[in-house]
Amino acid sequence: VQLQASGGGLVQAGGSLRLSCAASEHTFNVYDMGWFRQAPGKEREFVAAVNWGGSNTDYADSVKGRFTISRSNAKNTVYLQMNSLKPEDTAVYYCAAVSVFRSTILVVTPKGYDVWGQGTLVTVSS
Repeated sequence: VQLQASGGGLVQAGGSLRLSCAASEHTFNVYDMGWFRQAPGKEREFVAAVNWGGSNTDYADSVKGRFTISRSNAKNTVYLQMNSLKPEDTAVYYCAAVSVFRSTILVVTPKGYDVWGQGTLVTVSS
């Protein structure tokens, strides 16, 4: 599978953005999906994950209540709705996929994912 992330941009603090990640394969529904982010000088960190069917999600504490991950298997796309954005949310955001056959629980570490998109930059101004 190949992943293409989009939707990043410049937004003021308190604003919203919606990221999208389109997958190239019609077998999209055999992958759990995750969003990660990496700020300059920092390690890549977990943001959110959703299971293959969309019924189970997990979030980093720093984004709980502000971000929502969802997916449309009909459109081979996973989304990250980001509300109440803060300057500390500024980072390059990456989507990632892992086959459901590799894990029975949602993966929250970068090395647990098999495939990565190219990243989309989110900049939140104060």
